Amino acid sequence: MKGTFYFLIKPKTARYNNTKKIGDKELILNSEVFNHKYISRHAIVLGLPSEFKTNIKIGDEVIVHHNVFRRWHNARGQEKNSGNFISEDLYKISIDQIFAYKRCSCDNKWKAVKGYSFIKPIQNELGLEAKQIGIVKYSDGSFKKGELVGYNPAAEYEFIINNNRLYRVNNKFIEIKYEYQGKEKEYNPSWLQSS
Repeated sequence: MKGTFYFLIKPKTARYNNTKKIGDKELILNSEVFNHKYISRHAIVLGLPSEFKTNIKIGDEVIVHHNVFRRWHNARGQEKNSGNFISEDLYKISIDQIFAYKRCSCDNKWKAVKGYSFIKPIQNELGLEAKQIGIVKYSDGSFKKGELVGYNPAAEYEFIINNNRLYRVNNKFIEIKYEYQGKEKEYNPSWLQSS
């Protein structure tokens, strides 16, 4: 299965990620179709574009844009699928809708796509999230994993990967590398730690 300029994908588990298992019960976190925070961003690649080469392979897990699997309501209140929809288990996406990929679900070796890095925020002295500073977790090779960097305000876009809140930042907005002082601690909100 191939697309000319598109990747063909399916959701890794489901279109929405709006439930949480607590003990033997399942809690519904959200019932709205339009809230982007509860839309799944994990997908499996089923087909590659035929018109250009890519490092991504069939079977890779990818992190995609939040609108890929999203449903929405039109002006008449009718529920619609995104423009990526082909069928419930088949979607087409362009390269700019993929943000990270990994070879198999057996490891956590994510790679950011060209031009981007994923940054883990650190705590400030009050135990809150420090603004525009963090540790590189995944990169396209422009930065080393573990580097402490600073980036422009409003340059970050939030993702949850492996129960960690990370920010995808365009490499051109990462403007400074800091020296470690020895007291830096990663910041992970408590709502992510309870899973």
